[in-house]
Amino acid sequence: MPFTLVAFHAHPDDESLLMGGSIARACAEGHRVVLVTATDGAAGLAQAGTTESGDLGRRRLAELEAAAAALGAARVVHLGYPDGRFGDCGTEEPAQALAKVLEQEGADLFTGYDPSGGYGHPDHVHLHRVARAAARLTDGVPLLEATLDRALLLRAARLVAAVPGAPPVDVARLRSGYLPRAELTHQVDVRPFVAAKIAGLAAHASQGTGSRGVRTVTLLRRLPGPIARRVLGREWFREVGVAPGLRDDLFASCR
Repeated sequence: MPFTLVAFHAHPDDESLLMGGSIARACAEGHRVVLVTATDGAAGLAQAGTTESGDLGRRRLAELEAAAAALGAARVVHLGYPDGRFGDCGTEEPAQALAKVLEQEGADLFTGYDPSGGYGHPDHVHLHRVARAAARLTDGVPLLEATLDRALLLRAARLVAAVPGAPPVDVARLRSGYLPRAELTHQVDVRPFVAAKIAGLAAHASQGTGSRGVRTVTLLRRLPGPIARRVLGREWFREVGVAPGLRDDLFASCR
């Protein structure tokens, strides 16, 4: 039976980075996916030459539409909050705006972020609060928090840090980011959809490089095939109110 998933994210490109494979898998299995972005990403870093007009926000929303098409998502909603200052908007009004989308779509489940917002970005941390508040406004719609397996991330970060010339990795910061495996409820196998995830990442061309050099979007896109399947082939979530234990089906609680 088809279900509707609303994927709530802070900025364009977050959807492909954190759960592009899960979105592509859900769409391929016949489910409806709606992408909701809190901001347009206008305050973010951008690749030189991609924003001559000065309108980075408009460019990034167009890239999000292209990523949605690559992943198979049916609809994109921009809530219109300021990038970098999402927290200044409080929790109640954004939660009501999100809850309205959930109601319009008849959502069967939706996603937010873990309490640290992954790596601590203020907009991501606030999105966690907003998603939790929206969950309280809905009639039992399950909330899954998109995250990473902290142990695997730390292992990868140490390997990257040991490579000469690699970009700096703040390993200490990662120790308090994302979630430990013992708290996770879902480990989703998206290996057959890695190509779609990479296509979603490729749509965010403005995020290829920045003042600090090559960015994550580009690094992941450049991974050789077998390594890409290994690095990008699984995605992780914690379903709020559900006992930990690694399930593969995002829609298990809806059945």
